[in-house]
Amino acid sequence: MRNRPVLVFDGDCGFCSTSVRFAERRLQPCCETIPWQFADLEALGVTSTRAEHEVLWVTPRGVVYGGAQAVAKALLSAGGGWALAGALLMLPPMRWAAHGVYRLVANNRHRMPGGTAACALPNRRAVGL
Repeated sequence: MRNRPVLVFDGDCGFCSTSVRFAERRLQPCCETIPWQFADLEALGVTSTRAEHEVLWVTPRGVVYGGAQAVAKALLSAGGGWALAGALLMLPPMRWAAHGVYRLVANNRHRMPGGTAACALPNRRAVGL
């Protein structure tokens, strides 16, 4: 069993990688970060399809949070004011709004600063989502 949570992100996406590096420098969340392309996804209990679709927070016990909830968990682990923001994102109705904003950003990450065509999510119909 791992001692620290793991934040799994898309290492092929410039926007995602830049966002994680920013979080590591500024927020300093208490977790390991790893691109899903280099992670042992089976050991983490997640599929590559899910990892391609959203950022994931995997607890040492194997509980998986995805998308906005993964971001909230990272914020909580950072402590201070960031933890307050994370706590708010875990509560309805902020949780619902955060999910919508996360999906909007994730679906358009190739258009975000630092994004490239490689950042585009796979066609949902092509992968059966």
